[in-house]
Amino acid sequence: MSLDSDAPEIAFEDGLVPVIAQDAETDEVLMFAYATREAIEATRESGRAHYYSRSRDELWEKGATSGHVQHVREIRVDCDADAVLYRVDQEGGACHTGHRSCFYRTVDGEHVGERVFDPDDVYE
Repeated sequence: MSLDSDAPEIAFEDGLVPVIAQDAETDEVLMFAYATREAIEATRESGRAHYYSRSRDELWEKGATSGHVQHVREIRVDCDADAVLYRVDQEGGACHTGHRSCFYRTVDGEHVGERVFDPDDVYE
């Protein structure tokens, strides 16, 4: 994935930019996370989604532990260049709870998402 000379400069705030991961085939929103410049570059270089964990204070590759990798087809930037969209092919579930998407429940608590793996079998 390469940027052409007309590419927008991503507006990182405190070194971070919000990232949405979206299924490239279905347009389903899979997850929200943050990325640093290093995470964006690692994603571009490897073709696999990388993010920045604020709680662990480290760069991480999606699926490195679980095997539920996100293969990035395209990286988009919004009109203000202050948010990023990864269009991905998701292997397994995107959510650490075992759901296909992190957005598996409504604001009223209704369960609307599909659980695709048991996290107890994946994470120790």
